[in-house]
Amino acid sequence: MSRSLGLSPEVVAYLGSVNPTEHPALRKCREETSSLPMARMQISPEQGAFMQQIARLAGARRAFEIGVFTGYSSLATALAMREICAKPYILACDVSEEWTSKARTYWREAGVDGIIDLQLRPATETMTQRLKAGEAGTYDLGFIDADKTSYDAYYEGGLKLLRPGGVMLFDNVLWSGRVADANEKEPDTAALRALALKVKDDGRVHAAMTSIGDGVLICIKK
Repeated sequence: MSRSLGLSPEVVAYLGSVNPTEHPALRKCREETSSLPMARMQISPEQGAFMQQIARLAGARRAFEIGVFTGYSSLATALAMREICAKPYILACDVSEEWTSKARTYWREAGVDGIIDLQLRPATETMTQRLKAGEAGTYDLGFIDADKTSYDAYYEGGLKLLRPGGVMLFDNVLWSGRVADANEKEPDTAALRALALKVKDDGRVHAAMTSIGDGVLICIKK
């Protein structure tokens, strides 16, 4: 599991003690994922709580997620959206049957599996297909946590899917601090820097980068 950048274990434990209690399926997902080789890909519980609040603030009834892994973020979002409306919907995009098969078990345990529409193919294909189907401007919330070199494509597609006032969140934008290291030139880091600079001056959105988790970029469509 990832941990908010720069926080000591003591502070992380304190956050856990004062934030809302995790749903049992969320806790099970987090604990079981922590033993997996790619556990660092899972968001932290404090980030999950933050995302739930964003969903509530946005009044999210329709959301999309790119990068599902074992399902913690989509599950947290679905639980919050279920409070908001009777028929919430999440379009979940991933390419891994292995990881998302685990996600499905936690969704079922929490009773939100009917809310989440999992599409196993490249997310850009799914986004293009949904735009052609007339879904532009129909989503309230988006969460992007997938391959970093495609973040720009996800940003452009996501903006088309979002309604005005909709919110899109990008995970890992601090990349464990590597984005601030001028000597770091690898493609993922370069892609994250490029997106940050693009969004800063993009008149289509209000944007702010936060240090929650491994960095979350918040974009509100104008």
